[in-house]
Amino acid sequence: MTQALHLMLIDDPLPAEPTPSPPTGPTTAAPLRPFDAERALQLARDTFDIEARALQGLKARQGESFAQTVALILDSRGRVVVMGMGKSGHVGRKVAATLASTGTPAMFVHPAEASHGDLGMVMPGDVVLAISNSGESDELAAILPAIKRLGVSMVAMTGRPDSTLARHARLVLDSAVDQEACPLNLAPTASTTAQMALGDALAVALLDARGFREEDFARSHPGGALGRKLLMHVRDLMRSGEALPRVGPDDSFTLMLREMTGKGLGFAAVVDAGGQVLGIFTDGDLRRLIERETDLRGLSARMVMHPHPRLVRDDDLAVDAAGVMETHRVTSVLVVDTEGRLVGALNSNDLMRAKVI
Repeated sequence: MTQALHLMLIDDPLPAEPTPSPPTGPTTAAPLRPFDAERALQLARDTFDIEARALQGLKARQGESFAQTVALILDSRGRVVVMGMGKSGHVGRKVAATLASTGTPAMFVHPAEASHGDLGMVMPGDVVLAISNSGESDELAAILPAIKRLGVSMVAMTGRPDSTLARHARLVLDSAVDQEACPLNLAPTASTTAQMALGDALAVALLDARGFREEDFARSHPGGALGRKLLMHVRDLMRSGEALPRVGPDDSFTLMLREMTGKGLGFAAVVDAGGQVLGIFTDGDLRRLIERETDLRGLSARMVMHPHPRLVRDDDLAVDAAGVMETHRVTSVLVVDTEGRLVGALNSNDLMRAKVI
């Protein structure tokens, strides 16, 4: 029997290999019709028209509630906490970032995470700005009682002033649109444009009310072009100390040339014993002396220097120093302190490396 069982096992066919399952990932549906360039352009134009009308309608509806929202935020002791789900959440992140960079402390809190601990970020004195086109977001609705218990004021930005979100809010900003730009009237397009514009309008009204200035903007954007122009001073970029080519008025021409070539700035400053600037000698002055076949032996710095050079203060903005160079068509300027003593030098290469110009 053992032998028969052994033969049966050998003779049994091996089970067939399982057939691989087809991919379950997303697929791209084949186009139902050939690409129509003119139709694509017309849809683009329609999108612009629909969203422009949405913004005009938004403009016409803003009134007392908008002004009260601005006043509420100005009077608050805390931050603006922006919330939103889906596309409204993406808009909310941008709104929070714009507010924060224009003088209104703000942050974004995801509603779904808020119900799992992140609501602890919301503090008494904050103002919650909740964004939802329908006003019926489940994630927002779930945390409305908790927000109310915190005693913070809530502003609803919604397309439905009669929604659950609006009923729980202290103030309502109406962001309704007649239609989406999507041909199916489904994808959030005109509605998110309206939300974004309403957020920008809030930020602009608030920065104006706070007296927010260009300098304030630069402080929150130190890495940007405006920050470099408005925050970077001459003292931050100038050459100083041993890197600064300087000689006394009675030093020899040879010593002055050695100082110029050794420091590599193309000039030497001539200063008195107290550090006051008397003049400057540049490589251009040297070329002119050579062209005139001047006997350079026995000359002193005082004899060949150019008096009254262009000066900037060490506390001047670097962009202003760049303006002096451009106006007077020079590539270098000497830097002095408040008492007129030489403390540094700045050339156009320094400004270009710092991306001031």
